[in-house]
Amino acid sequence: MPYPAVPVRHASTGPLAGLRFGVKDLFDVAGYPTSGGQPMMLALSGIKTRHAPVVQALLDAGAGFAGKTVTDELAFSMNGQNAHFGAPINGAAPERISGGSSSGSAAAVSNRLVDFALGSDTGGSVRAPASHCGLVGLRPTHGRIPLAGAMDLAPSLDTCGWFTRDLPTFARVASVLLGSDAQPLPQRVRLLRPHEVWALLAPEVTAALAEPCSRVQAVGGTATPVDIVLDSFDAMYWHTRHIQGREAWSSLGGFITRHQPPLGPGVKERFDWSSRVTDEQVAAASAFRVQFTQRLADLLGDDGVLLMPTMPDIAPLSAAPEASLEDYRNASIRLLCTAGLSGFPQLSLPLGSRLGAPLGLSLLGPPGRDASLVALAARLVQSTI
Repeated sequence: MPYPAVPVRHASTGPLAGLRFGVKDLFDVAGYPTSGGQPMMLALSGIKTRHAPVVQALLDAGAGFAGKTVTDELAFSMNGQNAHFGAPINGAAPERISGGSSSGSAAAVSNRLVDFALGSDTGGSVRAPASHCGLVGLRPTHGRIPLAGAMDLAPSLDTCGWFTRDLPTFARVASVLLGSDAQPLPQRVRLLRPHEVWALLAPEVTAALAEPCSRVQAVGGTATPVDIVLDSFDAMYWHTRHIQGREAWSSLGGFITRHQPPLGPGVKERFDWSSRVTDEQVAAASAFRVQFTQRLADLLGDDGVLLMPTMPDIAPLSAAPEASLEDYRNASIRLLCTAGLSGFPQLSLPLGSRLGAPLGLSLLGPPGRDASLVALAARLVQSTI
């Protein structure tokens, strides 16, 4: 974001000493406003007087703050195109979207402006840009990393994640933000292949991920096909949207109604739709989420890890029309909602490519095994990223 530079102190030593990081403009940093990617929100923000706890933890660990990064407007998009503050450039595929809403954070890392950057993931806002920009990115177990001092979108879905270009750096940040798992994954896990999820991909996308999947399975063992879908992908999609929509309107509808801010294309329509989500839809979605979470927990147990595509394809071209980008977003939600509905951790790894652009492959594990998932990724892909 184009804010005047304000000195932000950090510890001179620590596990992250020598690393520089960016912060998505949803998180408070003392001396700066927090805009949420929306000009009127910026005008109302004022200068923050304390850091969000997650920012403070990184500073205390020796990381140096480099600046705040652009977010999609009010974090309610996955395109990486902000109508007010511009579209950050995808450092891995400049002609393609970076993905959002953590677009600026992913762009800053992929363009080597910082070593790592904080983002948030509600419906896919770390995983999508990680896949599009060729980065490592985690959506942690819901509630694992505190979100105090951050703007809400949909609190029961919101999580704090981050991006790096390589796994060793990612693991350094994980040691600070995640610590150790109370119940780690065992050394030997069961890799599982959710075949309905893979069936959503076009043949050329499946082919692009075949070699990375083979590499992972050469170390971790052959992935067993499993069913994870409850009812149908349409049911999972709509229940996710109803929960997110109701909570997004509860969080930000008052601001929108009172101040009538100009909202960019796509964002305006999503908030309009969210304002009409009914109590009956929310009740059905909430009941479905309980069932789905239990089903997935039973399937994974203490040692199961899903091996799955992060996104339906490489990033769309930046020049694609809004309608085409919305279609891509809706297709993406069908892949991304497994972690969103369950609250389980999902780690996207930059292992695939197609047409010269990155394509992520994900590991999704049982809740609370976030640090183990990072360690597992290091073993499975060894030194390839």
